[in-house]
Amino acid sequence: MPAPQQTIRRSLLVLSAALSSLALTAPLALAAPSPTPTPSTTPSATTSATASPTATPPANMSSVGGARLAQPGTQVNLTSGVPVVPKDLTARSWIVSDAETGDVLAAHNAHWRLPPASTLKMLFADTVLPKFPKTTEHKVVASDLAGMGAGSSLVGIKEGESYTVHDLWLGVFLRSGNDAVHVLSHMNGGVDQTVADMNAHAQDLQALDTRVVTPDGYDEPGQVSSAYDLTLIARSGLQKKDFREYCSTVSAKFPGETTKKKGKSVRGTFEIQNTNRLLSGDSDVSVYPGIAGVKNGNTTNAGATFTGVAERGGKVLLVTVMNPEKDEHNEVYKEAAKILDWGFQAAGKVQPVGELVAPKNAAQASAQPGATASGEAGGDTAGTKPTASSTASVSTADEDGSGGVGIALAIVGGLLVLLAGGVFLVNRRWPLPDLVRRRPRP
Repeated sequence: MPAPQQTIRRSLLVLSAALSSLALTAPLALAAPSPTPTPSTTPSATTSATASPTATPPANMSSVGGARLAQPGTQVNLTSGVPVVPKDLTARSWIVSDAETGDVLAAHNAHWRLPPASTLKMLFADTVLPKFPKTTEHKVVASDLAGMGAGSSLVGIKEGESYTVHDLWLGVFLRSGNDAVHVLSHMNGGVDQTVADMNAHAQDLQALDTRVVTPDGYDEPGQVSSAYDLTLIARSGLQKKDFREYCSTVSAKFPGETTKKKGKSVRGTFEIQNTNRLLSGDSDVSVYPGIAGVKNGNTTNAGATFTGVAERGGKVLLVTVMNPEKDEHNEVYKEAAKILDWGFQAAGKVQPVGELVAPKNAAQASAQPGATASGEAGGDTAGTKPTASSTASVSTADEDGSGGVGIALAIVGGLLVLLAGGVFLVNRRWPLPDLVRRRPRP
């Protein structure tokens, strides 16, 4: 057995043996990850700025992910060798974190509940995308397009035309098409059902700042999320192969209207481009090196919002920026790029101020051999399967299952499976397979 595997196995055995004794007396304590301890800080090592543009964040915000994240202002541990956070950031809220370990490197009003605009479509996709194979076709009827808000962003879906689910998701991710969202919502049982599904999924992700009123992110009273929640949602979506494909697609052909030419029905296509400017570029914004998604938004109440993921030097970072005060073209992307630049410079040097928590069902799902998280049936594996040593322990416990010794061995074996499969319980690491191995741009 290679040395790293032996080390991991020994660590798991020691940890599981200790936990097994606790399991006999306090099984409920092991049912969920322990609360995040509050990081110890000193004035010389910590910055907690209280200034906020245009509005004041609430004094009491959620502490999910750590007590520091509940505090208003910028939270960062500025120890020796850590670069200073950019001083010209004007967003009401932002957060930058390691997408794989879950470490929050720095944040500003991370749990401020704000209108999310179309970044909420990430939750829509993470909820609905696994339900329909991409080859499924749907003929659009008038009711599919009813109820969209005035001024909605549209991809150009037409009543009476048929579209594949693949087409519809391209419309959601590239053009932020509310028409595509509504068609998929009706396929899912209707808008009300989809909203209920999204709210339930947000609860499972522990995105507790999020309340969904519309599936497309259109401004509605009471519809809110937070930079922290949008990052959790993006991290979950990026576990799914199809989600990763769609959110990193720069441009695509979309079906047009069917017309008659020389007595024959002909259906053309037109090109759509991703409106994420760090992915597609613009006159005043360059394509960000290593960018791989995720989603942008802009409404009257929300202002500009953006969640992005990028890779550099083996590090994968997530950034979310909500509502910059500075009213310049593409400002949300400019501030996101500055925060990402800082994050890549600080990664490995800065002590985290919090963590991205695991979904409620992460331990249970990943503890099951073969557990997957896919964008369609039979998609790619998101978690880590139990190792041979862990399954062998389970078999031994089953064969020696008499009396107290058998029970103890069964608990140890079960914990080994949980620890080997439940990556969050060991070190919160959530690998993102082939996430940032960018395909050549069209």
